[in-house]
Amino acid sequence: MLKTILAISGNPGLYKLVSRAKNSLIVEALDETHKRMPAFGTDRITSLADIAMFTESDDVPLHKVLTAVKEQEKGKTVSFDYKKASATQPHDYFTKVLPEWDRDRVHNSDIKKLLQWYDILIKADITNFDEELTPTEGDNIDDRQDAEA
Repeated sequence: MLKTILAISGNPGLYKLVSRAKNSLIVEALDETHKRMPAFGTDRITSLADIAMFTESDDVPLHKVLTAVKEQEKGKTVSFDYKKASATQPHDYFTKVLPEWDRDRVHNSDIKKLLQWYDILIKADITNFDEELTPTEGDNIDDRQDAEA
């Protein structure tokens, strides 16, 4: 089942889109609470399908980066404590996952956020990142603008 996985600025964790209301989206936390709440237009809401990681050449969609982490971790949660890691440990780890990542534009906090999201998705039993997080036609704002032109 294809889900729309969202990150909401100011709220920890990840959410799946459950429904749409008149002035908001109804989202459910992917953690063990499964708490539902409204997300309004004033919240910065981003679909994980729209996120990409900076590299030295082309940007890599997030689902491909998460798949590389999954291969590195053999489908399990992250093998080290990224929250308490030294400054170099996330960099060394990420170099194994995505060797061409842009060291000037990707910060430690970005790597830690990615690893946190990976762990949340694995614990929520969302493991087929290529299927679950690939934008479908019309999901991306650029697709809609192209269709209108």
